[in-house]
Amino acid sequence: MSWGDSGLPKSSLPVVASTISALPTSTLRHLSAHIDHNGIPPTYLRDLLSSVVLRFGPSFTEFSSQTPLSDAAINHLIHLPHLHTWYTEHPPPHYSASSLPLVFPPLREFTLGEGAAPGWLSLFKRLGDRVSSAQDTTPLSGVRESLETLNIEDFPVPTINPSFTSIIQTFRNLVHLNVMVNCRSGQCDFKLNNDDVTKLAMALPRLNSLLLGYPCDKNTCATTVACLLPISVHCARLLSLEVHFNTTKIVDDLRDISENPRFQELRSLRKCGLWCLDVTRIPLTVNKSDIETVERGIMGIFPNLDRCDGWDEFLRFRG
Repeated sequence: MSWGDSGLPKSSLPVVASTISALPTSTLRHLSAHIDHNGIPPTYLRDLLSSVVLRFGPSFTEFSSQTPLSDAAINHLIHLPHLHTWYTEHPPPHYSASSLPLVFPPLREFTLGEGAAPGWLSLFKRLGDRVSSAQDTTPLSGVRESLETLNIEDFPVPTINPSFTSIIQTFRNLVHLNVMVNCRSGQCDFKLNNDDVTKLAMALPRLNSLLLGYPCDKNTCATTVACLLPISVHCARLLSLEVHFNTTKIVDDLRDISENPRFQELRSLRKCGLWCLDVTRIPLTVNKSDIETVERGIMGIFPNLDRCDGWDEFLRFRG
């Protein structure tokens, strides 16, 4: 069921509330509720939608809403045994150590809208640390196996760092990881190095698409073009990629990849089938004489590459 409106007049609220109350929620399986508040008191919509959620039965599978929910309603969603798709723009409740959920639904797709990510990532960390001595499992054991798509649309301080990726890489069956955040104006918020990216790639071998924050033009990050090689090797199914890397010394970095013995094993292994690398905002300043080195070096990492979006005026590939 999809429930949405571009704006509800206040006079219609009793009718809407009555209609919603009559929904056969015990057998409902899908609900998408996106409503323009349009002056309606937020608590009214929260209470109305929460009352619906609290009546969902165990067969419910997909929920999407921009409206906040009561703590009780979120707890009810968390305990639904077949919930596999969830979109939210709001953080979870503030759980005490004694009230942390004992289970988490077997989600296949989880989308954290603007502002929701910090609270949920913190909850993931706490739940992941909570191990049952009897079963050697955590409340996240099920979703760690089931989650295939994680979308993060924004977070207030968009720093992508090792603490962030250490939480993400526990979801080892991810196919799509989309961290759709921009660096803050005037600075780069990408705080990973090549080793951090390698650990992430090794932990998530099923990735088909990876967007690890929109690269900026500051060229101050610690990652270099060398971080692309382990991604290509360890994520054999990868078809879409966008990640920060520093191009200040890209020619030297690519030569190092082709000559340094520490890259020998990775160079010899099969690479992914990526055909388009998005480098739209990553600066590239090289001499004409070095263009071929850059082309050859990147093709060595991605043999099927057909183009680099953003560097088309410099590079020409024949994948």
